[in-house]
Order: sequence, then C-alpha cells, then structure tokens
Amino acid sequence: MSREAASISNIYTLDGRVPLLRSVPFGLQHVLAMFVANIAPIMIVAGVCKLSPQDTASLIQTAMIVAGVGTLVQLFAVWRIGARLPLVMGVSFTFVSIFCFVGPKWGFGAVLGAAIVGGIIEGLLGFFAAYWRRIISPIVAACVVTGIGFSLLPVGANSFAGGFGAPDFGSVQNWVLGTFTLLSCIAFNIFAKGHLKPLAVLFGLVTGYILALFMGKVDLSLVSSAGLLSLPRFLPFEPEFNLSAIVSVSMIFLVSATETIGDTSAMTSTVLKRDASDREISGSLTCDGFVSSLSALFGCLPITSFSQNIGLLAMTKVVNRYTIATGAGIMLLAGIFPIVGALLASLPEAVLGGCTIMMFGNIVISGLMMIGNCGYSQRNVVIAALSLSVGLGFTQAPQMFAIFPDIVRTVFAENCVATVFIVAVLMNLVMPQEGGRKASM
Repeated sequence: MSREAASISNIYTLDGRVPLLRSVPFGLQHVLAMFVANIAPIMIVAGVCKLSPQDTASLIQTAMIVAGVGTLVQLFAVWRIGARLPLVMGVSFTFVSIFCFVGPKWGFGAVLGAAIVGGIIEGLLGFFAAYWRRIISPIVAACVVTGIGFSLLPVGANSFAGGFGAPDFGSVQNWVLGTFTLLSCIAFNIFAKGHLKPLAVLFGLVTGYILALFMGKVDLSLVSSAGLLSLPRFLPFEPEFNLSAIVSVSMIFLVSATETIGDTSAMTSTVLKRDASDREISGSLTCDGFVSSLSALFGCLPITSFSQNIGLLAMTKVVNRYTIATGAGIMLLAGIFPIVGALLASLPEAVLGGCTIMMFGNIVISGLMMIGNCGYSQRNVVIAALSLSVGLGFTQAPQMFAIFPDIVRTVFAENCVATVFIVAVLMNLVMPQEGGRKASM
C-alpha cells in the first residue's frame, strides 16, 4: 500500500496522522452539521434577554471560538480535563429553557453567574466520576443514548421543514431542498468508493446549498456586512450570582452531564466497539463543566458534546483526532474572521435537515444496538421499556407536570433525556439482579 493510501486510511483510527488537506473536508462536515445548532441557543436567549443586535452578533462569534476551544480540549486534553476522544463541543440547547426563565426574571448577568458556578460544579464532579459512575450501568447508558436519538428526531424534522418558527415552515421549497439534500447523501453513500464514502454528508450539504442558491433561499446579507476581524471580550457583561438561578441552572448541568456520558458511551460503543473508560468519562465531564465556566466569562452560554456529531461519527466511522481537529480549527477561524461564520450561517435550515434526519436516526439505532448488547433479560427489558416510555411519553404531554414547581417542570417536562436518565437509574438500583440482589451503587 502506498504511503498516501496508508496515511488517509488513518481517518478510521484515533491517533494516526492524516495529510492536512485531506483532513479538512472531514472536519468541515462536522462544523456544518453543528453550526446552526451552535448559534441558535445564543440567538434565542439573547432575544429573550433583550440584548442588542451588536451584543448578539458578538456572542455568536464567541460561540464559535468557545466551541473550537472545547473541541480541542476534548481531543487532546489539558491535564485531566478532556477525554482525548473525537467529541465535538458546542453551545448547548439543554439550557435554553432554564435561561429563558432566569434571564427575563433576574437578567443576563444572572444567567452568566449561574453558568460559571454550575460549570465548576460539573467539572469537580467529573474528577470523581469513577466513584459515582457505577450507577450509570450499560443498560442505563443505552437507554440515555436511545433517548438522545429520539429527542433529536423532532429537531431534524423541524430543520427539514425550514427551521422552527420560519415563516415558510413546511413550504414546497423547503420540502424540495430537504429531500434533494437527503437523496444526495444517500446517492453519494451508495456510489462513492473507498475513503470518499464518509463524505456523504458534506456532499449533501454542498449540493443542497448550490440548489438553494439557484432557488434564492440563501441569505448572503451577513456575508456582505461582516467585518474583517473579531476577538472575544473578557467579561463583556458583569456576572451576578443569584442563589435561585444558581440552584436551577446547576440542576440542568447534571442533565447536561448525563447527555455527555451518553454521548461518550455511544461514541466508544458504536465506533470504537468498546466501553468508555473511567478516565474518558471523567475527562469529558471536566471539559464540559470547566469550559462552560470559561465560556460564561466571555459572555457566552455553556457548551456540551453535540449528539448530531456523534451521529456523524457513527455514520462515517471517521474518528481520527487530528482530522476532527481541522473542524475545530475551522470553528476558531469562523469566530475570529466574521465573514467565515457569516458564510456558514447562510446554510439554509432545510439543507441541514436533509442531512441531520439521517444522522439522528443513526443515534437511535446505536442506542438500540447498545440495548441489544446488554442482553434482553427481563430486568433489562423492564428498565428500557419503562425509562423510554416514561421519558418519551410524559414529555409529549408536558401539561401533566403543571402541579410541580417551576424547577421540576423546567428539568423534566420538556427534556426527555433527563426523565429517561432518572427513571433508568432508579430502576437499575431497585430491580434485582439475576441472583436476586439489587444493583449495587
């Protein structure tokens, strides 16, 4: 085998070297897969908190830089912070609902203060993950991964139709764009050979973008008005440490930690074909927490691992850390040079939805395969059935949580992953093992 072929084949290994120019397309498709979802929470929370357009634009740039930094830390680790795994980080949707409650009530400063404290709490818990992780048994992790996949399907469907709240939601044009992009991904996956096959998502995004240009569905106004250079500012807003906000947000950080454990477990199980180690779980959580606190110091929201990128990894099997690092580099460039971010932001939601609907389905299948690997014993079937039915079912009727306090509704009524996690953990602890013993803590 030639030297070049041997080098490009390293995209399927964690640590092999891959030529830079050949790495960029694989890294770019990770950025395109998460870009809109990375900036959308900023736009939602900034709008609710009534930040100025200038502040909002600045935070969008900061979000890209923070995502790039967080991804690099996960890939290569700083001391014990980071999993040394291909986990792509970005601003978390998990916190949007609680921040939309905290922001209008106590101000954006309280949002940032709570994020700083909550991130530190999650980071510290990450150091001791080996001691409490045992309650996250393989069947619990499998249920959480499956729940993550199902929770993302409406996100993909909304993108396919044009994006939540879009004036042309479900229009013929969006159906054409989403369907064309999806068919492009499928066709490329069928006909591409060798190392080109994992680029199916990038091919779909590019062809869908070109069609959108001809259809007049691409808004390039941000590109024409983008400045040359933009750097994040330290403490652009003064943090305020409101106790009620800190308690509420810290509980959501535990939910975020659950999702990160699920993402890490899903990636190692489905792509690396092994269980995640205590060191990897610990590193992923410490990065999740401490980089979220760092993000808040620059006025941005918490970050977490992105499940859609786990779906992309499961689909392409491209796990090379140096290859994924090129995507982190693109994120940094998108944050430093506004024109890059503006160009990526012009990607229509329907085009993104055409690709993500298949990637999110991959996460569901990955979770179901994890459940299968745990075995279909009566105990595992009961845990999986109850946690998924309660988690997915109850959150489809959030009004049933009306009797509970606001914080309970915020954590559980609209977050099926949190509900799946709690039910799965409790059932894992109380259901007797094969020998009649309860699961040990």
